[in-house]
Amino acid sequence: MRPLNLVRPSLALLLAAGLSTVVTPAGAAHAAAATVSASDSPITFTSSEQLAPGVTYGSFEVSTPRGITVGYLLTADLSKNKVSLDLLHPDAVAQRQVISSMANDQGAIAGVNGDFFNNAETHAGVTPTYSSSGPEIADGEELKFAVPNAQRFGPGLAPGTSTRDVFGVGVNGKARVDTLSLDGEVRSKKGTIALSGLNQYALPVDGVGLFTSEWGAASRVRSTCGTDASRSDPCSTHTYEVTVRDGVVTTVGQAPGAGPIPADTQVLVGRESGADTLDDLVVGDRVQVREKLVSAGKPKLTFAVGGAPILRDGAPLAGLDTKTAAVRSSAGVSPDGRTVYLVALAGRAPASAGFTIAELADLMRSLGADAAVNLDGGGSSTVAVREPGQAAATARNSPSDGAERLVANGIGVFVGRH
Repeated sequence: MRPLNLVRPSLALLLAAGLSTVVTPAGAAHAAAATVSASDSPITFTSSEQLAPGVTYGSFEVSTPRGITVGYLLTADLSKNKVSLDLLHPDAVAQRQVISSMANDQGAIAGVNGDFFNNAETHAGVTPTYSSSGPEIADGEELKFAVPNAQRFGPGLAPGTSTRDVFGVGVNGKARVDTLSLDGEVRSKKGTIALSGLNQYALPVDGVGLFTSEWGAASRVRSTCGTDASRSDPCSTHTYEVTVRDGVVTTVGQAPGAGPIPADTQVLVGRESGADTLDDLVVGDRVQVREKLVSAGKPKLTFAVGGAPILRDGAPLAGLDTKTAAVRSSAGVSPDGRTVYLVALAGRAPASAGFTIAELADLMRSLGADAAVNLDGGGSSTVAVREPGQAAATARNSPSDGAERLVANGIGVFVGRH
């Protein structure tokens, strides 16, 4: 099945114009300005409203070979002084919450769901951590790094992409798709140990990961399960954990633990050769732990959420799936980094024909995006909106589960926050 061949002018321009005409194939000749179409795949804009200056919300329909798919689009103009994006997230990395609750707790006017996450387990006796696969940066604070590619949940990645890819916003207020790396180490008189993880549910084989108070109370055992080749591989039997408080080693042990981590405490977990390096540390040793996330692009990111790239330089990436249609979510950005497009598809029949990932890339390009990522889909796909005069944001896309799914994170649209 070939991807949808969607064309510009962009739907974002239609939304910005505030059009509200319902356009059907029969009526398209009388409302051509509200329809973006290709020879076999018309896209019809069906509603639009302004949530605040610079923020619009609307719905659209797409005719696919499988039937009609309904989608919902949020546009945010970051050139407006009071419009910004940030991470929607629970109180801890290893936790989950519904999008509308996160939006309301954090004061967002709207939001969509974010990254794929550890929501199921095949390892006996190991519970899901519910933490995301990719990195997280919230309000400038670096919360977590990325699991190995093979440990990711969700559909396959396009060639040349990884779990380290993110959708984010820099200190210059411009959005972009970027890639993060972890620069971190543990120093003591006995040597230097490189860090390969930060608050993540899976560590690379032979790696050492850092867990902080941001992780929460979830067990750290899952971080030593699976391998760089498969997330279903057995848990490592060669592990070590070191607790550091105020720069001093306070406890050591063979097995990763669980429970809240105090703000003045850091926990180091190693597997295989990483466990061997940690085993050299003993109670009373003084250590310095340093970590930071470094972006490939500039300037520094103040917000980031993991996402699988599907569109780059205005063109869909090679190798995107053209066969599997599903309910999906996406985030995209205009060439100048100022306009953001957040999409979530309707989750319940009869409006759930869905998109393939290749079709999703075509859609984002048609909206005006120069770069875009695929976010978590299926029952996780959610768009929540607080309209003018309403006290709280609510889900609008009838999620596939019949109600909002608890998820790891999301992308929030804020007005007047900073």
